[in-house]
Amino acid sequence: MSENNIKGIMDTTMDKLKAMVDADTITGSPIVVGDVTLIPVSKVSFGLATGGSDFPSKNQGQLFGGGGGAGVTIAPVAFIAIQGGNVKMMPVYNELTSVEKAISMAPEIIDKAKELFPKKEQQ
Repeated sequence: MSENNIKGIMDTTMDKLKAMVDADTITGSPIVVGDVTLIPVSKVSFGLATGGSDFPSKNQGQLFGGGGGAGVTIAPVAFIAIQGGNVKMMPVYNELTSVEKAISMAPEIIDKAKELFPKKEQQ
């Protein structure tokens, strides 16, 4: 019985997610300004969680309890600019993300940590 209930929760969650995010979300509608056409490009990230379980019941045999949820993040990343026969990608941000910054700083942090904790010389 719970397989049908889980499938129902998954189907409903995915349908709602599909309604929120489609191809037009990633590449937006073209914007025409004079002889230049701009097409917005976005990064779409999403997460999905669904679960459930059967619980014993004295009256009805088993009861099902479950739930699902999803989250979506949409962030602009660039514009595609078209003018005449020229196409150019124009990024919105040139900065590194927090993770990229942390990775790039890792060697420097390790060196500073080594300076704080000098190795004891063996005698």
